[in-house]
Amino acid sequence: MEGKLQGAHCPFEGAVSPTGCPVSAEAASFDPFEAPYQVDPAEALRWSRNEEPVFYSPKLGYWVVSRYDDVKHVFRDNKVFSPSIALEKITPVSQEAEDTLKRYNFALNRTLVNEDEPVHMERRRALMESFEPEELAKHEPMVRRLTRQYVNRFIDQGEVDLVDEMLWEIPLTVALHFLGVPEDDMDTLREYSIAHTVNTWGRPSPEEQVAVAEAVGKFWQYAGKVLEKMREDPSGHGWMRYAIRRQKELPDVVTDSYLHSMMMAGIVAAHETTAHAIANALRLLLDNRETWEEVCEEPSLIPNAVEECLRYSGSVVAWRRIAMQDTTVGGVDIPEGAKLLIVSASANHDERHFENPDELDIYRDNTADHLTFGYGSHQCLGKNLARMEMRIFLEEFTKRLPHMELVPDQTFTFVPNTSFRGPEHLWVRWDPARNPERSDPGILDTEMPMPIGAPSKQDIARQVRVSGAERAADDVLRLTLTDPRGRRLPGWTPGAHVDLLVGDYIRKYSLCGDPADPYSLQVAVLREPEGRGGSTYIHDTIDKGMTVRLRGPRNHFRLNEDAAGYVLIAGGIGITPIIAMADRLRALGKPYRIHYAGRSKETMAFLERLQRDHGDRLTTYLKADGQRMDLASVLADCGANEQVYACGPERLLDELETVTADWPEGILHVEHFSSASTHLDPSQEIGFDVELTDSDLTVHVPPDQTLLQALRASSVDVPSDCEEGLCGTCEVSVREGDVDHRDKVLTETERRESGRMMSCCSRARRGRLVLAL
Repeated sequence: MEGKLQGAHCPFEGAVSPTGCPVSAEAASFDPFEAPYQVDPAEALRWSRNEEPVFYSPKLGYWVVSRYDDVKHVFRDNKVFSPSIALEKITPVSQEAEDTLKRYNFALNRTLVNEDEPVHMERRRALMESFEPEELAKHEPMVRRLTRQYVNRFIDQGEVDLVDEMLWEIPLTVALHFLGVPEDDMDTLREYSIAHTVNTWGRPSPEEQVAVAEAVGKFWQYAGKVLEKMREDPSGHGWMRYAIRRQKELPDVVTDSYLHSMMMAGIVAAHETTAHAIANALRLLLDNRETWEEVCEEPSLIPNAVEECLRYSGSVVAWRRIAMQDTTVGGVDIPEGAKLLIVSASANHDERHFENPDELDIYRDNTADHLTFGYGSHQCLGKNLARMEMRIFLEEFTKRLPHMELVPDQTFTFVPNTSFRGPEHLWVRWDPARNPERSDPGILDTEMPMPIGAPSKQDIARQVRVSGAERAADDVLRLTLTDPRGRRLPGWTPGAHVDLLVGDYIRKYSLCGDPADPYSLQVAVLREPEGRGGSTYIHDTIDKGMTVRLRGPRNHFRLNEDAAGYVLIAGGIGITPIIAMADRLRALGKPYRIHYAGRSKETMAFLERLQRDHGDRLTTYLKADGQRMDLASVLADCGANEQVYACGPERLLDELETVTADWPEGILHVEHFSSASTHLDPSQEIGFDVELTDSDLTVHVPPDQTLLQALRASSVDVPSDCEEGLCGTCEVSVREGDVDHRDKVLTETERRESGRMMSCCSRARRGRLVLAL
């Protein structure tokens, strides 16, 4: 194996990985069964995300992957990274434990989570019907009824362990109903489920292994008996009964061994992670009191609050894969046969994808990008049933027990394992005399709409107050935005922008204030009479004291703070992200130069501030004085280890790209004002097909739809932000086809290579496209 990977980069000394590369001291000491990972896996791997995002763990015998893009890459490529070891015991067990399992003829084999292609997608498609939105919606009345009944049992008690009294039993009842399994012997099934988790993903002691094996064997036996009883009469509701009926139509696809394995795995998968997710969410929200109270006051926030809790503290921590060939992850060589632990809990806290990842932000508009449900063809089939249950639980608690709080000083414990996480107990308390229904019984009759699926980011926006509206230059209005209640606003980094929702307009503006001020955000708006109307509306309508809605911040123009030097170029209102970068570089003590062009001094926003804070680094170019920024001269002395950041009108950025056409990739970074051509004229467009290799699907894109719209209509999750070809969020990987690139993200070299495209605006020039989705 070492011979195949001679080019491996080995930056450390000490313990050695299977490639012959020494591992760092942090990697050598990493043990997922120790307290830091068990208590907070994302925090335990912070060092990895920052310093060593792919590392070999000698104690575990796995390569650990911790960053968002790398985890998503492994999920996406299920041919190179096989899921076949997902249910393999992570800890070898004793012969006595193995003999115990044999006594029960334990033979858990392939299920939806550990099956390779092409069989996996064939079976997944065959059994998909029960997971369609219209089928899942049929379970809503039962979930609501159960939730109401269980809360009724303890509503007047004042203190309860929610896990024991409710959070375990309801998801299990829903799971059994979904599967069509008799709803009896809950305590035994809970014991079996925990044993399965410990047996597969835990580290039981030699003494515990036999008892765990005994419970797992009985679970296997129980699943077989229930399956045989169902075979006698497979009519009626339930996914397993449906699967038995499908077996008669597709006996080579839905086999006997597959059904037995899915019966056992399904009981666990359909409830354990949901029970943990709800417990995690309630603990998290109650621990963040202002957020809890906001959700209580505004129930429409519940869907996004659920997604943010799944991101921040999801119940699925990690999955496992095995490399089927020599490959690389995050620039690290991975040998054939290597086992990988891909930690979604860590990926969900990666600042490269989520702004302020360690803040609980229920207004986060990309929170549904979390990887708690996995990604790609093995993404959790039951994700929307879990979402429904969590939303109904939160609706009931926020309506009936808004004054509920965590019992102080309780110790939270978890079943020790690598992959699934939720508190074993969750004690809460409240004053029954303050129960809202005692004074207003009518609240019990209210229900939220319960759409199936992830929340739309279009429904997510926070209210902010305009605490300042001042002239920053001719036709430039500077707005200072604060929380109406005086609370902190989300943090941001130079290059970030927000969306302002005013009237019927949604407009993006770069942040230009002080990132160290947690209570206010600043933007500057240029009046553009020839624009689309948004800036004119803001200038004519918005004033101090008014409230507006805001999304973000998000950063697609992020400053790399590791360069040797910087050239910052701005034209007109493009100074807004550039001044924030200059302030940051000044604070870091980095060398930088600012080149700022405008029509005249009167039209140049923040000129006095720039002269005051950056005077010795600032060069201005005033059109009124006959001055012009000569980009070739500006960049003539740019060093090889310097970075160039530019924002301004299109002609400036086009000229920049021409001047730097022969530069290496990654030196020039630009942010555009105007969008790509995203308006579709069906009379001028052609329809085309896209083949999705990871999903084994073909999707037709008609002339009046974007590729992004067609993918979403086919339930293919693709993240997006601007949907104007500016930010790169909706990028998809292209395997084959002739792409008509219409974005302003890719370089000319990247367009010629045609390995990726922006799904919000780009299309097929002719024929079909093959995408890695």
